[in-house]
Amino acid sequence: QVPLVESGGGSVQAGGSLRLSCAASGRTLSGNIMGWFRQAPGKEREPVGNISPSGDRVNYAEPVQGRYIISRDNHKNTVYLQMNSLKPEDTAVYYCAVYLMGWKFWGQGTQVTVSP
Repeated sequence: QVPLVESGGGSVQAGGSLRLSCAASGRTLSGNIMGWFRQAPGKEREPVGNISPSGDRVNYAEPVQGRYIISRDNHKNTVYLQMNSLKPEDTAVYYCAVYLMGWKFWGQGTQVTVSP
């Protein structure tokens, strides 16, 4: 119903930074909680963090706390994930999603690879 497209993934060396974008076309996401998730090889999908509709409240999972920043631009209908001080263990496919009585409307994901 709401197409989401992640971009900005790629390969980076440990200590580097990347910024992921999650853009939605069509309907606005300004009234929804948005979330970032990731799934590393051989592991279950885990939450990275989420952001309130207005962007005034942000939650982060412990492994990324202090290194990642989630923000949003509702005018552009886009959510961002700024990743700093990347570690090899951050390597995963990163997904964005919309919360609507559960996490729905998932993007296709973008690969982030962090080399030592």
